[in-house]
Amino acid sequence: MTINTDKVQAVLENADRLFSQREVEQALDRLASDIKQTLGDQDPLVLCVMTGGLVPAGELFTRLDFPVQLDYLHATRYQGTVGGNKLKWITAPSQPLNGRTVLVVDDILDEGLTLAAILDYCREQGASAVYSAVLVEKIHDRKTDGLQADFVGLQVEDRYVFGYGMDYHGYLRNVKGIYAVAGS
Repeated sequence: MTINTDKVQAVLENADRLFSQREVEQALDRLASDIKQTLGDQDPLVLCVMTGGLVPAGELFTRLDFPVQLDYLHATRYQGTVGGNKLKWITAPSQPLNGRTVLVVDDILDEGLTLAAILDYCREQGASAVYSAVLVEKIHDRKTDGLQADFVGLQVEDRYVFGYGMDYHGYLRNVKGIYAVAGS
């Protein structure tokens, strides 16, 4: 789908700000503290879920002040749309997961189909423990089998949100703050 950048700019200008940059930064600080308390002595491997997880994982990773490794994976249902049922694997992690404590970091937990599949993959690869951290969790009752993230930065109502890694048709991931499309 091709989208006019003037429309993208209009979406940004008319969006509802849900969380300021400062509020997101505070949530990231809290996430890092919670993660350190739970995983700080476990030599975890942080897996960034591309592409949405890039911003929150990078911001979070620099706050983890204990020994930790970073890798990424790319699995998606979206492929430029608002979702689909089939998971497409683009890149698997380069580090072996067998015997490791793994922390999967993503931008948002919505219905959780992608996250659930990634967590299952990590377990199938022999990870000794698998945790998940999301910057944002949408509040609704459509989550996959009651899936919950282990670490959640912020909760939002069930709207089309963007910023800090979350996108609007491939744009606006770089916006500092979390916004909802007006009328969504």
